[in-house]
Amino acid sequence: MKETLHYLLMADHLIFQKTLLTGIKDTGLTSGQPKVLDYLKNHDGAVQKEIAAACHIEPATLTSVLLGMENKELITRKMHNGNRRSLYVYLTDKGKAFAKRVEAEFETIEENALLGFTEQEKEALTAFLTRVNENMRDKGEMDNDEV
Repeated sequence: MKETLHYLLMADHLIFQKTLLTGIKDTGLTSGQPKVLDYLKNHDGAVQKEIAAACHIEPATLTSVLLGMENKELITRKMHNGNRRSLYVYLTDKGKAFAKRVEAEFETIEENALLGFTEQEKEALTAFLTRVNENMRDKGEMDNDEV
């Protein structure tokens, strides 16, 4: 049986996610939290709408993810200029430590996934996947805010 592109993409994503969650199970992070930590590592002080778009999470779902992270003392949310609609999300020291852990886990998974690939093959794969993503956006498969 020839594997289809959609099947391979879904299977790879699921394996990546399962491997990640297994590798960080001692942290107590749930499935949506690692990507939020990874995003905030480089965008500390982002507004929730930006985080949702960058992490491909519905805003209502992100609210729940952030609440869990807040309860674990990984983030704080602060208003700017008294505007309740503009809640900015910041990593706590504990959150920064978890973000480093998640980053290391991502690097290990990627290294293992790309074993035996040359640098040129890695660059080509990244370029191809970027083009798939752009094509999907351009054809309206998802709203640009969701991607």
